[in-house]
Amino acid sequence: MSGRSINHIVIAGGGSAGWLSAALIAAEHQAHEGSAGLQVTLIESPDVAPIGVGEGTWPSMRETLRKIGVSETDFIRECDASFKQGSRFNGWVNGHEDDYYFHPFSLPHGNGDADLVAAWQRENPDAAYAEVVSAQPHLCMKGKAPKQIVTPEYAGVSNYGYHLDATKFGLFLRKHCVERLGVRHVSDHIVAVNSDDSGDIASLQTRHHGAIDGDLFVDCTGMQSLLLGQHYGIAFLPQKGILFNDTALAVQVPYVGEDAPIASQTLSTAQESGWIWDIGLPTRRGVGYVYSSAHGSDEQAEIALRAYLVDHGGVKDIPTPRKLTFQPGYRREFWHRNCVAIGQSAGFIEPLEASALVMVELSAALLSEQMPVTRRTMEIIARRFNDTFTYRWERVIDFLKLHYVLTKRTGSDYWRDNCRPESIPERLSELLVLWQHHNPSRHDFFRIAELFPAESYQYVLYGMGFKTKAAAQDTANAERARKYIQAAGAMKDKMLAGLPSNRELINHVARHGLHKI
Repeated sequence: MSGRSINHIVIAGGGSAGWLSAALIAAEHQAHEGSAGLQVTLIESPDVAPIGVGEGTWPSMRETLRKIGVSETDFIRECDASFKQGSRFNGWVNGHEDDYYFHPFSLPHGNGDADLVAAWQRENPDAAYAEVVSAQPHLCMKGKAPKQIVTPEYAGVSNYGYHLDATKFGLFLRKHCVERLGVRHVSDHIVAVNSDDSGDIASLQTRHHGAIDGDLFVDCTGMQSLLLGQHYGIAFLPQKGILFNDTALAVQVPYVGEDAPIASQTLSTAQESGWIWDIGLPTRRGVGYVYSSAHGSDEQAEIALRAYLVDHGGVKDIPTPRKLTFQPGYRREFWHRNCVAIGQSAGFIEPLEASALVMVELSAALLSEQMPVTRRTMEIIARRFNDTFTYRWERVIDFLKLHYVLTKRTGSDYWRDNCRPESIPERLSELLVLWQHHNPSRHDFFRIAELFPAESYQYVLYGMGFKTKAAAQDTANAERARKYIQAAGAMKDKMLAGLPSNRELINHVARHGLHKI
C-alpha cells in the first residue's frame, strides 16, 4: 500500500480553484501525453453554480497563465480582463475627503540598496510614501496601463496583475484544460466518498458516472469542503475574533459610456461597518460591500452600497445585490491522508488584497511541484505542505489586520473594535512595537517565499500614517536614497508621457491582440 504509485489525480469541484489546480498539474505532468504523464480528472457538479466573485489577482497570475500555456491576448479577450497595478484605500485613516493611500504592485525604486523610509521621513514627510518612492501610484491616478501597445505578452513596463470576470475565467480554464492539457471533465454530482481499508479515499461516487477511482484527491468544493471538512472532519479554525467581516453584498453595474476610464487599481473605500470594493473590467464594474454582520445590518449595507454607486459613477438603476456569507478562517490541516484542499475548502478570510486567488495559485503550484511519486512519500510532502500553508494563512491574517489596526476612525464600533488589543494577533502586535524603531525589513519575515514582502507592509504602514523613529543614516546611504527618490520622480514623468490609458490598451488588445515574444 505504502509503495503504491500516484498515477491518477481526481479534483472535486470546478471554478477558478478546481480548474487552476487541474491546469497546473496537467501542464507540469504532461497529462496530455496519456500514459506518459499523470491522469487528471475533474468532477464538476452541474447543480452548483460558481460564486462568480474574486475578480482581482496578483502579478503572480501572469507566470501561472504563461506556465499553463495560455495566450495573454486570449485570456484578456475571453475573461473580460483588465490590468491591475495595486489597490487604492479611500477613507481608511480618518474618513476625510483627502484620506487615501496606495499599495502598488511595484517595489520602491532603489529598494534594498538604500533606506528610502528614512530619506522620505527626513525630506518629504508631508508627501505620501508610496507616491514618493514609486511611479505606480501616479499611473493609477491617471488611469494608465502598465505596458505599451508594443510590449510583448506578459511583459510590463510596470508590475501588474489583472481584474477579471471570475465566471468567465473558470470557463476559459475549463476549455483550455480539456482541449489542450488532456484533463478529463466529468459533469456530475458527487453523492458519496468511498474509503479503502486504510482510511484513504478510494473513489468518489457520482450520480450518473458511478465510482471514480483515484490515487490523490483534491478538494475544491468551496466552503462545503466535502472531502477534507465533511468526510475527514478536519477542524475549521475561525478567525472572526481578529477579522470581523462575514457578509458581502455584490452587484455588477455598467459604465456611463463606452469610453469611460477603466480603473488601474482596485478601489477599497471604508464604510461604517466594513468597506466597498470597486473593480473595473472592460465592459462593467464589479462593486460590493463586505461587512461585519455583528456591526451592521443588511439593510444598512445596501443603503450604503447604493449611495456609493450614485456618488461614484452616477449609477441609479441598481440591481438587487447578491448576498454572500462566509466564516473567516482556515483548516487545521490542508492535506490529510490522500486528500488536499485548495481554495475555499482550505480557508477564506475576506476579499481585501485579493488573497483568495493567490492562495489557490500557490497551493496548486506547490502540489504540482512536489507531487508525490508514491503513497509513502505523500506523508512527508503533506507535512511540509501543511506547515507552509499554516504559516501563509497566518501571514494573510496579519497583513489584512494591519489595514485596520492603525485607523483613526472612531465613529463606529466596527473601527473601534478593530483596534482593541485583544483582536490583534500577538505576532502582529510585536512587529508593530519593533516598527516604531526599525522599518519593516526582510529580517521580520524569515521564509524564502514570503506571501507579502516587507515592502508591502511599508506601503500600508506609512499609508496609514505610522511613524518609525529610524536611526540616523550615514551620508553615503542618505545620498543614495535621495537619488533613488529623484529617479522615481523622473521615471513617473517618463511613464506618464509614454503609456496609453488602461482603456486604450484594452481596446487595442480586443482589436489586434498583444505582441508575442
